[in-house]
Amino acid sequence: MTNPLKNKNLVYWVARAAWAVSALVIAGCGKPGTPTPELTEPLPTAGLAGQQVIVLPLTMVGAEDSLHWDVVSDRRAVLDRADSVIVALLKARAPEVNWVPPAEVRRAARRAIGIATDPDQMGTAVLRADRLVQVPDPLQSELRTLAAIAGSGGRYALVPAALVYRVRDPRVDSGAGKATAELSMVLVDVRVGRVGWRTVARGTGDDEWTGLTQALKRLTPGLP
Repeated sequence: MTNPLKNKNLVYWVARAAWAVSALVIAGCGKPGTPTPELTEPLPTAGLAGQQVIVLPLTMVGAEDSLHWDVVSDRRAVLDRADSVIVALLKARAPEVNWVPPAEVRRAARRAIGIATDPDQMGTAVLRADRLVQVPDPLQSELRTLAAIAGSGGRYALVPAALVYRVRDPRVDSGAGKATAELSMVLVDVRVGRVGWRTVARGTGDDEWTGLTQALKRLTPGLP
């Protein structure tokens, strides 16, 4: 089966591979033991242009205790604000894609009670596993149903699988701020139930939202 995203981004991936090889050579000359996080893979927007892509709500958020950031006691408010930041940045920085935000996905699910699953109760956090390629059931069928209802039969679902805040390690993250936001993002082809793209976007800041904003900007490089 031909993957339209890979075909439309062939030149990009060839260049990316060459860059990665160079980066590995340089990293090999660095100090032993220095952690090297994986590069953030930009959104494959060329293959999504003009399509409706549903954006699932974030369901998993956490922070290291040493940051003293309480993201649990008012978890619903934190998740809602994170969804708002994610959608705002996607629409502003990748307007060529017709993003269907979580609020619209929820409304579509409520209109189809008994057919669609509440997107806030789906096990989308499982997609953060870096080796997972085939989406397991029942999540696979749930995503396909939501895309049909909320995304007018669109093929893709963008899933923010997890958001984790960690104390910034200056050996890894050179940006300013005391914390690093790690946002796991996954693009699922709902027709075949497979992960087509996955990355962990990283951003730094002194508060939750600055870090998340910087992480999202990494998904669309070349813009301010």
